Amino acid sequence: MKFDLKGKDPLSKARAAVITTDHGTIETPIFMPVGTVGTVKGVHQRELKEDINPDIILSNTYHLYLRPHTKILEKAGGLHKFMNWDRNILTDSGGYQVYSLSDNRKIKEEGVRFKSHIDGSYHFFTPENVMEIQRTIGADIIMAFDECTPYPCDYRYAKRSMHMTHRWLDRCINHLEKLPFKYGYSQAFFPIVQGSTYKDLRAQSAEFIASRDAVGNAIGGLSVGEPAEEMYAMTDVVCSILPEDKPRYLMGVGTPINILENIALGVDMFDCVMPTRNARNGMLFTAHGSINIKNKKWEDDFSPIDEMGITYVDTEYSKAYLRHLFTVNELLGKQIATIHNLGFYLWLTREARKHILAGDFRTWKDMMVKQMDKRL
Repeated sequence: MKFDLKGKDPLSKARAAVITTDHGTIETPIFMPVGTVGTVKGVHQRELKEDINPDIILSNTYHLYLRPHTKILEKAGGLHKFMNWDRNILTDSGGYQVYSLSDNRKIKEEGVRFKSHIDGSYHFFTPENVMEIQRTIGADIIMAFDECTPYPCDYRYAKRSMHMTHRWLDRCINHLEKLPFKYGYSQAFFPIVQGSTYKDLRAQSAEFIASRDAVGNAIGGLSVGEPAEEMYAMTDVVCSILPEDKPRYLMGVGTPINILENIALGVDMFDCVMPTRNARNGMLFTAHGSINIKNKKWEDDFSPIDEMGITYVDTEYSKAYLRHLFTVNELLGKQIATIHNLGFYLWLTREARKHILAGDFRTWKDMMVKQMDKRL
């Protein structure tokens, strides 16, 4: 994997770059639509490619391991072939999903024993077998197995957990060296910075992760309920330590405003279920604020969903029609809203890139944050 810095914003730490992998180029900053079980919910691959047009999507190790299971993915020739997607894929390690199963999992030094949310069967994830699972899934970028701490988190627990994540990282690295690539293309491995909302722990973890000299680095354990200001403070600490010549990925973030603020702090890559999940609940993000399309005020508003027309759905359907689809619980409504939101998120990060390269990102970002911070 190659990372080429193309430009920096003079008034913030924002940067524009190009990541090159065996499945093509990724222009950063980038938002990665979440395709948890090998599909971006409700979106055909053709729409994903032609209308939303991301350079990379994310899929989930925990879910793919349970269904369809790695043996099916291996028979298919990896996830790219299984889902017919010829661009980049990143898989997370399942650490966050296992964290989400707080009542149904037990964490030990060796790994994590957890109960499947599907049928109650027991499984065991270790740094080693998670690397094997991710080799078989075959994503272009794979993540270290980590423990994601909750918020709020006791300092002693956060410190213990961070050190265990570091020991697990070394086990991931050692095991990966023994595992050949499976499908004729290479995989890039990113370790994950932890440390909850404690600056000293975040700094310590960032130093440790930077010392492992991976091709890219991630920041985990944020966007788990902490106030935005704390998230920004932690991101700032970590980005000032992680190497400049490697991509930085902030996991699970966030709102359009969170994304712009974190780009300003030096983050290159983002993923979040928010645009898709909120879309299915009738919330639309736009450059001028958010819309709850279920509200009665849209009942007889026959104007386009979004005058900006970023994706075809924005001008093909009216707000009144989309509201009607939600009122009658029609699947098409969720699909239209999903395509709109993902299109908007991709537009936002691409627009940010343009402004970084033009040298006026900070001014544009401040204007956009103000503009998007309202309910329409």
